Amino acid sequence: MNISGHTKPFAVLGHPIGHTLSPIMHNSSISALEMDAIYLAFDAPPAKLMDILNSMRDMKFGGVNLTVPLKEVAFRGVDHLDASAEISGSVNTIEFLEDGTLRGHSTDGYGFVTALKESFDMSLPGQSIFVLGCGGAGRAVAITCATEGATKIVVSDIDDSRAAKVVEEIKAIAPKVEVSSAGTDKADWATAAGKADLIIQATPVGMKPEDTPLLARDAFHQGQMLFDLIYMYPETGIMSEAKAAGAKTANGLGMLLHQGARSFEIWTEKSPNITAMRNALEQAVYE
Repeated sequence: MNISGHTKPFAVLGHPIGHTLSPIMHNSSISALEMDAIYLAFDAPPAKLMDILNSMRDMKFGGVNLTVPLKEVAFRGVDHLDASAEISGSVNTIEFLEDGTLRGHSTDGYGFVTALKESFDMSLPGQSIFVLGCGGAGRAVAITCATEGATKIVVSDIDDSRAAKVVEEIKAIAPKVEVSSAGTDKADWATAAGKADLIIQATPVGMKPEDTPLLARDAFHQGQMLFDLIYMYPETGIMSEAKAAGAKTANGLGMLLHQGARSFEIWTEKSPNITAMRNALEQAVYE
């Protein structure tokens, strides 16, 4: 990679940001496509996010991804919202427009649906879903499940008001879906998980190897599927618990891949090299 004054920068922002694998996958695609570009990672405190994004616009960045805890901050701060962001209530992709304004997109839903198909050969119509965590990504996947035809959705969060907000949003967007909150009690979470076809782990718990899983193996059974949005380990603690009970499991690597690929298309109007991106991610996590 030859960096010059013509090299186009892209980036991911988060707080913290050390866990991210986005530069690994994007730079692999950039290299395979022989683009004069580079993808970087920066720590951005939420209170300074919009100032940072405006500076990146002025510095001619080609586009920016956002991760925890910046997605909802951007949703409230950008000039324009794509339909994907309006539906999900969060922004993970920033597009710098020619008039100097910022448009927010959410590619999480697209990445999630595509990864589900790859991991489990499943689609969402008719499924019963339990979502653990209603932050930016959890909110996006819960709403995606509703708009993609899930029959029943139960959400949960340590902040009951945040879960209640997602319930109300789903009722407004998809009134035919049976939706409720499991509250804040872990025993109720386990009960809700046991009744679901698909359990989605969308909290930060598990990002540290020493984290105790929020659900133990008695919350799972054969025939279920667990999708953990955490992607930096081949198998998280909650995946081990679910697998021990006979459930099928997948980490969030596929979702990371496909949401990133969609972001790249938004910024560049080019197709990324998916094979290069996938190989780079798998090498980082599994080897």
